[in-house]
Amino acid sequence: MAGNSIGTIFRLTTFGESHGSAIGGVIDGVPSGAEINIEKIQQQLDRRRPGQSKITTQRKESDTVQIFSGIFENKSTGMPIGFIIQNSDAKSSDYDHLKDTFRPSHADFTYQEKYGHRDHRGGGRSSARETACRVVAGAIAQQILASVGIEIWAYVSSVGEIDCDKPYQELQSTMVDQNIIRCPDQGAANRMIARIEEVRKAGDTVGGTITCVVHSIPAGLGEPVFDKLHADLAKAVMSINAVKGFELGSGFEGSRMLGSEHNDIIDQTKKTTTNHSGGIQGGISNGMDIYFRAAFKPVATLMRDQPSITDAGTQTVVKGKGRHDPCVVPRAVPILESMTAITILDHYLRNKATKVT
Repeated sequence: MAGNSIGTIFRLTTFGESHGSAIGGVIDGVPSGAEINIEKIQQQLDRRRPGQSKITTQRKESDTVQIFSGIFENKSTGMPIGFIIQNSDAKSSDYDHLKDTFRPSHADFTYQEKYGHRDHRGGGRSSARETACRVVAGAIAQQILASVGIEIWAYVSSVGEIDCDKPYQELQSTMVDQNIIRCPDQGAANRMIARIEEVRKAGDTVGGTITCVVHSIPAGLGEPVFDKLHADLAKAVMSINAVKGFELGSGFEGSRMLGSEHNDIIDQTKKTTTNHSGGIQGGISNGMDIYFRAAFKPVATLMRDQPSITDAGTQTVVKGKGRHDPCVVPRAVPILESMTAITILDHYLRNKATKVT
């Protein structure tokens, strides 16, 4: 099955299903000699794992990563890094009623149409459980990028109609994990948490947005035509389950501005006085902060009945049961950071290969 890998030089391939024995991956292209802290990888996995708060799914998984190759004495060897994460709390019986039924707005129908056979337990390969593998690779990428001074952080910037109105420049990355919603503005965070609890009690779900920021990135990363940096970032972000939108810099608001308002003027230090471009021009980084927003849809599984059809085409009712997130954005923060880090490191390594010195 194609489509299980991402990256050109720094490359991740993942495998596994939600209710299989394990999920895992192979990471290739890691330069030898890079300092890799396994505890930091686990910390990122802990931020993504289920069952971590009252506003996330109550599935209990330790998400403990087991690394089999490519790291020796806390340094990369230059060989492929192979790893697995065991599934220990899968309750497949929760999905027995879905064996011949398509859930609204899930991948059940499309997987059946494409492959003619699907794993209905937790969505199989289409489950967000797979994203834990991305976090392993992303945590390694973040450590390598940090060694050259590049910092990546993300935070929840809206839940439903509730926004964090402060720009990222007024927020602190150290405050992101100070609450369960992962919004560094505590006032907005309190309102977001209350909204999610309200929605959860009603058996419904709600969407939101996450803002991601890349600091201290050098100018010159990205390719000129089809592999533009922002295009690869958009692809990486849009590959995350439930993401429905990607907005770089001024995004859609920029379409309301005049060119004279939107242009980023370059000063004598080769920095721009504004950053409506979001740190990327012509598909290549310009040395300013890269910042973007990703929009996540409401979780498709509701704790209420929904009409649907069976694979035979007869009408039926999908019962609301199981353990699911009422809102994905709190757990998606480390996933977004990871996909960003994977993309930035891949382009960083690609850029090094384009110059003699």
